[in-house]
Amino acid sequence: MSTENCTPSKGHGMGFFERYLTVWVALCIVGGIVLGKVAPGLAKTLDGMAIYVDEAPVVSIPIALCLFFMMYPIMVKIDFGEVLKAGRAIKPVGITLFINWVIKPFTMYAIASFFLGTLFLGFIGSDAVDHVKMPLGADLSVGDSYGAGTVVLVDSVTMLQVPLWRSYLAGCILLGIAPCTAMVLVWGFLAKGNDGHTLVMVAINSLTMLVLYGVLGGFLLGVGKLPVPWQALLLSIGVYVALPLIAGFFSRKWLIATKGETWFKEKFLHVLTPITIVALLATLVLLFSFKGETILQNPLTILWIAIPLFIQTVVIFALGYVVSKVMGLTYENAAPTAMIGASNHFEVAIATSTMLYGLSSGAALATVVGVLIEVPLMLGLVKFCVRTQNWFGNEPSLLTGDAAGATDTNPIGDKQ
Repeated sequence: MSTENCTPSKGHGMGFFERYLTVWVALCIVGGIVLGKVAPGLAKTLDGMAIYVDEAPVVSIPIALCLFFMMYPIMVKIDFGEVLKAGRAIKPVGITLFINWVIKPFTMYAIASFFLGTLFLGFIGSDAVDHVKMPLGADLSVGDSYGAGTVVLVDSVTMLQVPLWRSYLAGCILLGIAPCTAMVLVWGFLAKGNDGHTLVMVAINSLTMLVLYGVLGGFLLGVGKLPVPWQALLLSIGVYVALPLIAGFFSRKWLIATKGETWFKEKFLHVLTPITIVALLATLVLLFSFKGETILQNPLTILWIAIPLFIQTVVIFALGYVVSKVMGLTYENAAPTAMIGASNHFEVAIATSTMLYGLSSGAALATVVGVLIEVPLMLGLVKFCVRTQNWFGNEPSLLTGDAAGATDTNPIGDKQ
């Protein structure tokens, strides 16, 4: 697949769903809260429809379905043959991987810990607690300690009681170790960046995540004295990354072989246009229907979580942009390199937090706040890039040929 399969149509930019994603998220917050008030048992009933392992609910079936349809449209657009061409752009690829996997997870932990655990602790409540799922496979009794938590009974269900700020921290960690969504292809296009490099990094990050997401997630959650259910963490990677990745890879090959590449680009991808966003919004309605009471009781919760996420995004973007300049990258490669690190794969973060800690957890709420601030913040960074592109030289792009492909056909703006 050349990058034309994964870039917005010129003159179109973002599609209707993407352009107003923040509006849809806000409506889902309101709709979810109202639903939680009108039908408080609905979200609990849906969340109870789960796959159990050793009597522990590991995979919520409704959430799993929604999250699969978030991920599949992203994965089916990726031609992994393009990943092999990344070797021709060692410098931008190296910078991106270093920032995404060596720097970003730890700055997120440090920034979120400072703000949530120190600066805002008085607002959140030093004694405020959250009840999260029991770690998968842990043989614990009521009263036992696990990390910073204590096993308790809540409505006759065994739960782990943890400090609320640490639950929010867990969600921030899961965002910090999930770099780059397909939305970054839109940001790169709007910033007039190298679409080939952006596409390659989406593919590479998807593959890298299969290995490092569980490792870094388990380590940082453990450092934060949060439950680290390794089996569930690895299962979440399999369900929400590997499964759609495999489904996308094989269905793409089969569809192109049977229907042709033109049909695949112009018909099939167009049908997928709203699916990821609709699935995301359906998940958010469930999340907020369950968290509505908490938000109504303390609406500033969103602000306390949003501030460290905002700072983290700006810091990582600035680091990527400055390092790209120092390393001599052209603007076309520097812009997507900086934005790939700044953007989060919030679909996977939401999925994992829901699976590990539950639909009602503070961790799940924190990942949703990530969605809330992502679009307006990234649009602001796009404008910054466009205004500062004269800081860079005008040398030819490091990716050439198909890897730097045309940008004038089939839309991500019509996509995801």
